[in-house]
Amino acid sequence: MTQIIRLILLFSMVLLSSACSMNTMLVRASLPMIEGGITAMNRETDLELAKAAFPANIEMLEGMMVNDPSNETLREYAAQGYYGFAFGFVEDENKVRASKLYFRGYLHGIKALERYGLSREHMDNTLDNLQLAVNQLDEDATAALFWTASNLTKWVDMNRDSVESLSYLPRAVMLMERVLELDENYFMAGPHLYFGAYYGSRAPMLGGDFKLSEQHFNYARQHMNNRILMADLLQAQYLERQRFDEKAFNKRLTKVISAADDLYPDQALINAIAKHKASLLLEEGKAWF
Repeated sequence: MTQIIRLILLFSMVLLSSACSMNTMLVRASLPMIEGGITAMNRETDLELAKAAFPANIEMLEGMMVNDPSNETLREYAAQGYYGFAFGFVEDENKVRASKLYFRGYLHGIKALERYGLSREHMDNTLDNLQLAVNQLDEDATAALFWTASNLTKWVDMNRDSVESLSYLPRAVMLMERVLELDENYFMAGPHLYFGAYYGSRAPMLGGDFKLSEQHFNYARQHMNNRILMADLLQAQYLERQRFDEKAFNKRLTKVISAADDLYPDQALINAIAKHKASLLLEEGKAWF
């Protein structure tokens, strides 16, 4: 009887293992479809359609990660998805919700980085220990580093009144500095846009550097042949506002709004988001200057 029970248990474990393996295989076989979906989303020109589609796509990724939790590619897609949804459609209406979404994106990014040797424990450790861990990462970790840093930075931005959250900004910067070293052109020169905003958003006495900020924005524009409107949007929002240059602020935002809708068809969504945000900033600017 004991042998029969053991055989039944062994058989059950084999079936369970096979089912888990099959689910994992199905998830990984679906990755090309996910990549195709991301390409299609990037080309979307209708903001309302994109806004409605984002949650379903994110939930699909969450479901796939239930069956393949160690898949770093899915984690990177999820981190990117949470960032895109929060930045494009949530933060201007509900900063509390956006904060939660950015943090979820950050957690997925950290899970992806675990596969490359950097964990949440490193992020919570001293800056010196974190720097040592970050320095060990190579090009394979670029995407995970970028989206982890992007989500964490925006989470800090949504919680500026918290000393604890502000303590994570230098950690996020450290991750993005590594991306700048590994691949400065990743995601449409994203690291340069990041540091353009970072150095432009604060006064020089607080670590800002207006000249360096402008250099980063100019690099991003040149690298993308002036097809990405986010450089002008962010320069107006952070650098021109900090310099209190109302003329430059209005000029850049007007340029964004009047740009052709087909300026960059493969990245139509991000340009559409930039146009929408530029309109909001122009209105807010009336109270700033």
